[in-house]
Amino acid sequence: MQQPDSPVLRDIVLVGGGHSHVGVLKRFAMRPEPGVRLTLICRDTHTPYSGMLPGYIAGHYTFDDVHIDLRRLAEFAGARFLGDEAVGIDHAGQKVLCRSRPPVPYDRLSINIGSTPRVGQVEGAGEHAVPVKPIHRFNNRWRTLLERVKLHPGTTRIAVVGGGAGGVELLLAMQYRLRKELAAQGRNPEELVFQLLTRSTRILPTHNARVRAYFERVLNRRGIAIHTSTEVTSVDVGRLCCDRGQWHAADEIVWVTDAGGAAWLRDTHLALDEEGFILVDANLRSVSDPNIFAAGDIANQVDYPREKAGVFAVRQGRPLADNLRAAVIGRPLKPYRPQTRWLALISTGDRHAVASRGALFLAGDWVWRWKDWIDRRFMAKFNELPGMKESTNGKPDSASRVTLNDEESAQAISALAMRCGGCGAKVGASVLSRALSTLTPTPRDEVLVGLHAPDDAAVVRVPPGKALVHSVDFFRAFIDDPYVFGKVAANHALGDIFAMGAEAQTATAVATVPQGLEAKVEDTVFQMMSGALEVLNEADCSLVGGHTGEGRELALGFAVNGLIEADGDTALRKGGMRPGDVLILTKPIGTGTLFAAHARLAARGRWIDAALTSMCQSNRLAAQCLREHGATACTDLTGFGLLGHLIEMTRPSNVDAELDLAALPLLEGAEETVAAGILSSLQPANVRLRRALRDQARWVDHPRYPLLFDPQTAGGLLASVPAGHATDCLNALRALGYTRATIIGRVYEASKALEPIALTSSVIGQAVLDS
Repeated sequence: MQQPDSPVLRDIVLVGGGHSHVGVLKRFAMRPEPGVRLTLICRDTHTPYSGMLPGYIAGHYTFDDVHIDLRRLAEFAGARFLGDEAVGIDHAGQKVLCRSRPPVPYDRLSINIGSTPRVGQVEGAGEHAVPVKPIHRFNNRWRTLLERVKLHPGTTRIAVVGGGAGGVELLLAMQYRLRKELAAQGRNPEELVFQLLTRSTRILPTHNARVRAYFERVLNRRGIAIHTSTEVTSVDVGRLCCDRGQWHAADEIVWVTDAGGAAWLRDTHLALDEEGFILVDANLRSVSDPNIFAAGDIANQVDYPREKAGVFAVRQGRPLADNLRAAVIGRPLKPYRPQTRWLALISTGDRHAVASRGALFLAGDWVWRWKDWIDRRFMAKFNELPGMKESTNGKPDSASRVTLNDEESAQAISALAMRCGGCGAKVGASVLSRALSTLTPTPRDEVLVGLHAPDDAAVVRVPPGKALVHSVDFFRAFIDDPYVFGKVAANHALGDIFAMGAEAQTATAVATVPQGLEAKVEDTVFQMMSGALEVLNEADCSLVGGHTGEGRELALGFAVNGLIEADGDTALRKGGMRPGDVLILTKPIGTGTLFAAHARLAARGRWIDAALTSMCQSNRLAAQCLREHGATACTDLTGFGLLGHLIEMTRPSNVDAELDLAALPLLEGAEETVAAGILSSLQPANVRLRRALRDQARWVDHPRYPLLFDPQTAGGLLASVPAGHATDCLNALRALGYTRATIIGRVYEASKALEPIALTSSVIGQAVLDS
């Protein structure tokens, strides 16, 4: 995680990953503003570039060709990426309300979420039609349609509702791709029947007559039925009903019309137009709330009304970034006047395109190549990013220009000055009390003195017949989302307790938070502890106290107590492995290399998403399942990596083990980042354990070999289970949500060899299941 060179004084929050906001991120990346922190809230890690979507549907581009990796771009810009969806605004508190995380405070807010097809206005359209936006849902449905057409011969009727450029272009791309797929299978492309419906008297109504006539000829030549002046009044299974009592058969219906603003905006205090779009002035600032800006399709510039087109969202990126910067440093805003005419390059699906601007009409394959060059150059600005620069002295590049009031100025000076050590490094009591006041730890009867009645220390009773299990973990943040970091840190700390077969009882937190304005520190503590407390409460583990101090980096750890039967017979120890057992790993590995790559902008955002999802999955149910199926030994995978933790199990068990490299479950992207030579900083220390590998030289060039040493954060459980119980155990684990749980090896009698671990690459788990 990048650490700011100066205390955070102001927060600019961007809601949505549209074309304008990617421009804002890039502009701030090129020229950061000291003291200003950017936060991007977006449900999707990869945002599509609308200009290339038809080319993707037609099969000319891959998914990555047409998507901007927002997580990676945010990392490059030094911005926080919060994978969530905005559902409201607290104007008085200046907070964005999110669907599945705590509210996010802002000093200035910008909204760039695009428009939403209003299928709800037509009966049945919401249930039976596929809106082209949000695009991630359309893409999933498109992939399903593509597979269905390929696998099931017979007539498929496809209708597109909407006769603008978007509808026409999308329909032609779909037809081109689907017919090409049928031809490749030796099938008749005429199995596919296409039609276009529009309430307008003509297609492409905002373009000149020559452009319209050209596309009418293209549609007719390709056998696509055009129904103009046709209002769709209802949608049912397999058909569209229209205003003149007509109906049209359709197996798949795509909706590219009736766009409006997101429904949640209606519950805010923002001024909206009749379609639900945010009304903004010439500075792209809301006419009703000076702290909020909007751009792209979701915005309606009252002084310069224009139709919705991607070109405006792209061009608004720079003035939006400049005005957001000006707003937080107290400088005048500059108006943006959009052009009255713009160039539209509309493809026909088959690497052919038409240029339209005012009365201009051009067509040809060369126009498509021109469009392709423009689109690829645009995408390269956001996906081909230079490597990260290392901070040389930890000092800000320049003094902050942020406008502060007197109290904030005093806090900022204090944050920049040399700080006290010892107890003087504590975070203020009032800051802590406010941050924690709305958090409610799970209650336990054994907690006599805890956060419900704070004192110098917690007092916890040990129930009769129980013994305490103690563990502690602490590490610095590796992601820029304190809420998710809190969840991962708590899961990581609880892992040792669960691996021992214990029940989590209490936890004490230790955290460091970067200096800054009290409000910023308070929110960081609140976000981080909210995530941690969700995990602790779910585990019925009571947070009883902690310590929070100032430091350069955000860090969090927990001392955790667990309960186990006093006789110790129920404890799962590392030293209980038996010859004949199989080794089960409950989660995939690869977090070390992936986050090393993320810090170097060398990991795809979806790889990091999947890794975080795995790290946020608790080991509690897996531990219970392993015990129920007779596990003889268990440990959780953390910093020593798979090999290091397996050695910790074989030595006290006096056994040998065999690991199957082919069977190892890997996080998406881990093999690619290892192949690129990107490894965790802890990897070299772990590699020293290679002396425990038999015939090590034989395997050193195997592509998965480095992952044996990859340190894990909040990794899965590694357990030995009797071979006869393995199938039932795996099925149970997968039913509980551990879908990547896998048999990765076997346990053998100790041999005369000095090295206890042998490697193979034979998919051993399937052999065990087959037997």
